[in-house]
Amino acid sequence: MATRLSDPIGFELFKNTLLSIADEMALTILRTAYSGVLKDNMDYSTAFCDAEGRTVAQGLTLPGHLSSFPDALAATIRRYGDRMRPGDVYALNDPFEGGMHLPDVFILKPIFHEGRRVAFAATICHQTDMGGRVAGSNASDSTEIFQEGLRIPPVKMYDAGEPNETFFRMLEKNVRMPVRVFGDMRAQLAACHIAEEAFARLIAKHGVVQLSAYMEEILDYTERLARAAIAELPDGEWSFTDWIDDDGIDFGTPIPLTVALKKYGDQMTADWTGTSPQVKGAINNTLSFTRAATYTCLKSVLPHEILCNAGFYRAIEVIAPPGTIANAVPPAACAARGLTGFRMVDTVFGALAQMLPDRVIAASEGGNTGVSIGGYHADRTPFIFVEFICSAWGGRPWADGLDGNANLFANMSLPSAEVTEAEQPLEILCCELIPDVGGPGRHRGGMSIRRAYRLTEDEAVLQVRADRHTFRPYGLYGGTPGKPSRNRLIADGRERELTAKVTMTPMRRGDVFIHDQPGPGGWGDPLERDPLRVLRDVANELVSLASARDDYGVVIDPSGSVVDEAATTRRRAELRAARGWATPPVISR
Repeated sequence: MATRLSDPIGFELFKNTLLSIADEMALTILRTAYSGVLKDNMDYSTAFCDAEGRTVAQGLTLPGHLSSFPDALAATIRRYGDRMRPGDVYALNDPFEGGMHLPDVFILKPIFHEGRRVAFAATICHQTDMGGRVAGSNASDSTEIFQEGLRIPPVKMYDAGEPNETFFRMLEKNVRMPVRVFGDMRAQLAACHIAEEAFARLIAKHGVVQLSAYMEEILDYTERLARAAIAELPDGEWSFTDWIDDDGIDFGTPIPLTVALKKYGDQMTADWTGTSPQVKGAINNTLSFTRAATYTCLKSVLPHEILCNAGFYRAIEVIAPPGTIANAVPPAACAARGLTGFRMVDTVFGALAQMLPDRVIAASEGGNTGVSIGGYHADRTPFIFVEFICSAWGGRPWADGLDGNANLFANMSLPSAEVTEAEQPLEILCCELIPDVGGPGRHRGGMSIRRAYRLTEDEAVLQVRADRHTFRPYGLYGGTPGKPSRNRLIADGRERELTAKVTMTPMRRGDVFIHDQPGPGGWGDPLERDPLRVLRDVANELVSLASARDDYGVVIDPSGSVVDEAATTRRRAELRAARGWATPPVISR
């Protein structure tokens, strides 16, 4: 049998082939999915796993799904074990038996060779609807899992190639848009089928013994790379606490997220002890999602050559006590848990910024905002609009934050206005960058997005999952926090402010909902920013003349075309004297 030592070229070719299979699975879903949340937002992931359910190759999709497949497959293997047969396909979404939240449905296909299970093809897709009290199954104010929709433990979707009629009929009667849900599930099945065929070709070429050895070596190789990279980081312990505004039930009650990073030798530990107990609202995390947030941050400061698989996970221990918002237990509601995961990314980066100040960005926009607008057409057929608004990055030690860009934890795109208006009873009135929203800094925070929707059907229900109304995205090393988020509803010609988390808010024909994402924090002292870069931002309408003067100390003539150098020198001296700090603070909130 060839090994990595005797055939390193063969090993490298196999490794890249397996990665390409996972990516081809992802492209298959992109091209065949029915719903906008998949084909436009791209809220899904794919993976190729070994016979034990360990992730060997994950498609280049959503970081938020790192570590999701091992838990889903472990739960499925525990339930079915040796009873799995060729042609079986399994589905699940239960957060307390391998899942994450109910809209995320796993479809898992074991791959067999000569009667022996040799691998798994695995997919996870955010479904438009899984039933429950609110269209889209993503409400922030549910208080227990039973309110959120259809809860599916690991079950057979196909039994030896035959569809499980009970499963499909149960699903059809519990979701609002079964045609769309079934269409998206067929996209997942197609992705699994493509992976199975590709792996069969590899078996025919190399034999199953060789491929099993290569998959084991991919995991060991990744672990070696991860441990070598971690060993080069400084030893020590660093901690950080960030806060979620509230859970949408107990308004105004902050929710702490606390992490302690410990690094000694070639091992890292992220300990979430001290984080809030699980809450009433639906923002509770499963442990797999807490792991995903942790892995995403650590992966971003390590060499990109390290693969995202179970070998990488071996070098990082994640501790989260059961019964906390980081590791909820039944009957916790968790449909809107995405909010908590994004804020955990900010929390880990807050600790990493103390460990690696030259590698870590300031807080981003707080994570994507989930917007659902659902109702019925005149003929009583349902419509459900679901999208996740990604916005901008925090300032980086070497450059400004990215404007209007997907959050690091969610490699998502934003659906086009034209597609949305063609498929939904909505008009997109604006999708624009918000001036002055990014935190000032030597490297400013990126500019976030404002998006406005007008309803063109008689009525609908609005649901929004957002945060950072109260606790603004922090700046680093003298950088300023970003601006808070904002929700508004214009109805009957009057505009009113809404809370960050909005559920069951009625909309009528002609009503307009406007969401401003919060601004990311800045990095470094804004008074050290090159005045010509400030001038360029003013010319591009990203920074106002007032902000240039008051935040950056740059005085620009009213035409916005020339920097007054003498006035700028005086203004910066005034601002330095007024703020009174000799060295920049590590964190600015």
